[in-house]
Amino acid sequence: MSGTAMPEPAAYDALPDGVVVAGADQRVTVMNPAAERLLRRTAEQSLGRPYTEVLALQDAEGRDWWACTRPFDGLTTRTRQPERMLQLPDGRHLLVTSSFIRDPADRSTVRALVVAFRDTRTRDRQERERAELISIMAHDLRSPLASVKGFTATLLRAWERFNDEQKKQMLETVNADADRMTRLIGDLLDVSRIDAGRLELRPQVVDLVDLVRKAVDGRSAAEDARDRSFHVVATESLPETWADPDKVAQILGNLLENAVRHGAGAVTVRIDPEPEGGGTVIRVADEGDGVPAGAEQRVFLKFWRAGTGRGTGLGLFIVKGLTEAHRGRVQVGSGPSGGAEFTVVLPTNTPDFI
Repeated sequence: MSGTAMPEPAAYDALPDGVVVAGADQRVTVMNPAAERLLRRTAEQSLGRPYTEVLALQDAEGRDWWACTRPFDGLTTRTRQPERMLQLPDGRHLLVTSSFIRDPADRSTVRALVVAFRDTRTRDRQERERAELISIMAHDLRSPLASVKGFTATLLRAWERFNDEQKKQMLETVNADADRMTRLIGDLLDVSRIDAGRLELRPQVVDLVDLVRKAVDGRSAAEDARDRSFHVVATESLPETWADPDKVAQILGNLLENAVRHGAGAVTVRIDPEPEGGGTVIRVADEGDGVPAGAEQRVFLKFWRAGTGRGTGLGLFIVKGLTEAHRGRVQVGSGPSGGAEFTVVLPTNTPDFI
């Protein structure tokens, strides 16, 4: 911002961050609504007052921030100060950054000091989510890792004591647990990509019915689903759909796992053309108790779990992120048998939809 014209005061009003501007006389000339909210004082109380009074900041050691940094008579080479956490007199913390608007003809003169700040709630929430994610993933990885370590150590130590059938069963368990760890790590990477908006799709024409049948076959063969029945009901004529087959398979896998883990009874997957938009509708329904009333939107939040339910709480968050990456939509309601029914609508798309 150095050497540029100052924006009109109204230009700051729509910003989500607080902004306080002090002129060359070191008195406040601009205070936007976000700054009023964060500082808990009105513009009427602040305009014309010294900026050090309106924005009395201290560093982590309790020192006066402005006395330490001297924005108006300090180093003439500075044009800004990077964001850092500072404290208000009432103990609340803000993330603060400053820009110095210098006179182009006289670099030692600061025409205006622009201070932008925001509260730390967003960062604190992100840090809590990160810590919770690490805790959940560490807990969920520990069980299959212990199984892999136990069986491989046993086989290495006493290979001759087991017959071929026993060895096969142990190795199948190791393989299944390795697959589970791979899925957990994949979930972690997908959450990171969804949050950062960096999902990469490789679209091609997909056979949605074939993807559904493969997903159902794989899930029904899992140990925790062997006592459950699965049904696939598909309309013969479906529109041609461009999508990433791996991501669609992941959507289906997470929905089926959710139906097995949190639902009951038979799991039915229906595939129909969308009546209005020309896409395809995939419905996954079970016969359990359904989604708790009022939780229809929360189920797609990161880490949401029903009661003391097992799992990472990331599966449905990933379903939503992957579906929306395909420009589709997902929702949950009650199925024909009273259980939960998740509905994914995938548009037909075109090869260049991403």
